[in-house]
Amino acid sequence: MRTLCSSHFPPPPRYGRHYNHHSSSSDPSASPLFPSSFSSSSNPPSGQFVVQLPKDQVYRVPPPENAHLLKSYARRAARRRGRSCFCALRLALALLLSLALLAAVAAAALFFALRPKLPSYSLLSLSVHGLNLSSPSPSAPEFAAAIRARNPNGKIAIEYRGRGSAVAVSYGAANLADGVWPAFDQGPRNVTAFVTALRGAGVRLSPQMRSSMAAAERRGAVPLTLDASVPVRVRAGAVTTWTVTVKVRCGVTVDSLAPDSKVVSESCHIRVDIF
Repeated sequence: MRTLCSSHFPPPPRYGRHYNHHSSSSDPSASPLFPSSFSSSSNPPSGQFVVQLPKDQVYRVPPPENAHLLKSYARRAARRRGRSCFCALRLALALLLSLALLAAVAAAALFFALRPKLPSYSLLSLSVHGLNLSSPSPSAPEFAAAIRARNPNGKIAIEYRGRGSAVAVSYGAANLADGVWPAFDQGPRNVTAFVTALRGAGVRLSPQMRSSMAAAERRGAVPLTLDASVPVRVRAGAVTTWTVTVKVRCGVTVDSLAPDSKVVSESCHIRVDIF
């Protein structure tokens, strides 16, 4: 790059031999400051010097439009960063949806492979002790409920967990006795019968309720309700589910409120709370 400098600047320092530009040899190409390729056609006007500098020593002031270009590049970079964050979020959501879809497909495949069925329950007998309908004083009745549980599944076992279970017998809105469901494992296509003891304490019945129960006993049809809430886990091969709650309600009619009472009719309904 060549730079023209006016002659009123002080002349550059000279080294070595002294050259007078007013000498008879006015050809600048003869000066050691000029390369041999400098032709006579490019000679500068008289009274001026031509100084050659390396490109890495030439400093330029950037034009004003460079600031606008810098702002434009910064905005583009910000938009790229925003797009990259949005793309990462979309990728994470797509991954979660894919995992949920795979889990749903696996659950559906397991469902169709195992064909799970709800267990069924029935109340075989319900004996009563200590329930006095002729006295207004509190009583402590005791019940022995014989329950049959049936697992109709061919590849699924049911694990009944006694801890956290609850069984209650009531007459209308009056609770008579409470107990628990025993813990046991029930294999596929298995029928298990068991007896659970229910006890009440300080049961006080109103005169109207005692009169109603006595009249029902005379007719040989006393309606009672048995409610059970049982935590269970289902096992299929090496896979065991989390604990779910099975809720059973049995409406039963007995012929008397005595130890040798017989079940006249009964009907049990089941509901499963998965979460």
